[in-house]
Formats: sequence, structure tokens, C-alpha cells
Amino acid sequence: MASSDAAQHAIAGAGGGILSMALTYPLITLSTRAQVESSRADSAFLDAVRRIVQREGVTGLYAGVDSALFGISVTNFVYYYWYEWTRAGFEKAAVTAGRASKKLTTVESMIAGAIAGSATVLLTNPIWVINTRMTTRKRNKETDESLLPGVKGPKAPTTIGTLLALLREEGPQALFAGVVPALVLVINPILQYTIFEQLKNVLEKKKRITPTIAFLLGALGKLVATTITYPYITVKSRMHVAGRDSQKENMLEAMRRIVREEGYVGFYKGIGPKVTQSVLTAAFLFAFKDVLYEQSVKLRRKLPVKA
Repeated sequence: MASSDAAQHAIAGAGGGILSMALTYPLITLSTRAQVESSRADSAFLDAVRRIVQREGVTGLYAGVDSALFGISVTNFVYYYWYEWTRAGFEKAAVTAGRASKKLTTVESMIAGAIAGSATVLLTNPIWVINTRMTTRKRNKETDESLLPGVKGPKAPTTIGTLLALLREEGPQALFAGVVPALVLVINPILQYTIFEQLKNVLEKKKRITPTIAFLLGALGKLVATTITYPYITVKSRMHVAGRDSQKENMLEAMRRIVREEGYVGFYKGIGPKVTQSVLTAAFLFAFKDVLYEQSVKLRRKLPVKA
């Protein structure tokens, strides 16, 4: 029963992730480009949008969206499955111990988040490496237009094409570039979901948690988590796009290089669109997930019980 409920949460989380990612993806493109470009490439938000559209067309804002949607569906499925499975274990232990409430404590929420987050990172890091490579690849629209009539410019690489090129040029180890800062970033969902769960537990005593309330709680949790962990997000993105020669650079060396070349401000490049995107994505995710989960529960209740 616990396994079935965890699967329902996982499916609802995957569906919510796809919907929220699709709505906010251009902001991901802007923040990721800002994270991996040099300090000379700094520009205001609207200028960055205009540059990308002029150079690559509107589709440039959606570079790598297919791998991102696949990645977020797998990421959320794995995360929510392990989180709910761990939660069920804690709740069962609370009942066995005769605890008055089986709601997760703050420490239990953090442990559940750590287990779920670590499993998710190890399984999905290759997907996000490929996505970062596709998101940061630039096409020059002017070059395409300068070609002879009837001659088409080179097509943007597909997800599979990017994967094969990565394996051929840099080897399988490139798929796990940035895995250490990604594991450090497990603290991001730990903070996010702990804030969400604890505030939700407090509010549930007073009122029903509607999708609107879930939206606001999800936004608050993600705002705090992303602001605290953003430097590691920048380091992870840089390591994802590093070539073969830079793959031996560890996380601390990468951080020292950023400080040396760009100063501490280098850690916060693209933070505006990233925080906006993260907050909106998390808010939509929690709202969509609650709705999808409730619908799946209603559907399961209507299905005939097998003998």
C-alpha cells in the first residue's frame, strides 16, 4: 500500500514537473547562459532576451527543452518516490513508537529529503549534463541567413546527437561532471521541502491546503533554498560545460577559479532569472502535483478492486 501511494506521488510529481518546466523554460535558458558565460557577457534581463532572439530566433529560448522535460519527469519521479517511501517508513515507526502525531518532524523531513535527493542526483546527473550542453550551445541566426538561397544551415543537435558526441569526444565520465556540487545541492530540495512540509503541517491544523496555498508555500520554500545554494548551482553549470581538459578540476578548484577571475559576484551571475524561474517552477509544481495526486486518488477509488 505504501509502495502504491509512493508511486502515485511520483507520477503526480513527474506530471507537475513537466507542466511547470514547460511554463518557465525560457528563464532557465537565460540563467544557465549567464552562469557559464564570462563576465564580459553580463547584460540586463531584457537585453539578454533580445540578444538570444536576434541571434537564434525565439526557439533559442527553448534550446534543450526536450531533454529538460524528460529530465524533470525522471528527476521528480525518482525524488518523490524515494521521499514518500522514506516518509512512510518514518510514519510507521512513529505509530509503532506510540507517538501522538505521525507527521514528520523537521529532522525526519531533512533525512527523507537527503535520501531522495542523493538517489535522484546519481540517477539523473547525465540527463542534466546533456541539457546544459544543449541550453548553452549558440546558433548564429545571421550566419544561417547569409547562406546561399536553398542552402540550409546546420541543424541544432538532438538530445541523442549531443549524448553520442559527448561520449565520443569526452568519454562516459563526462556524464558525471559536476556530480559533487550536485550532491552538495541536495541541500536545496531539503530546505525547500522541509520549509514546505513544516508550514503545511502548521496550516493544516487551521484550514484545508488548497492549490493556491500550496503554490505560495512552494514559492517561499524554493525562494529561500535557491538564494542560499545559488553559488553551487553556478559551479555545477560551469562543470557541466567544461571540456575534457577541465574535467579534472574539482569543486573547490572551480570555486577558487571563479573568485580569481570574476570575483565573488561571479557566483551570482543569472541569479535574477534563476530565482524567478525556480520560485515559479516550484510554486506551479506543488500546485499541479496536489491536483494530479488528488485526481489519481479519486480514480483509484473508482477502479474495481481485484479479488
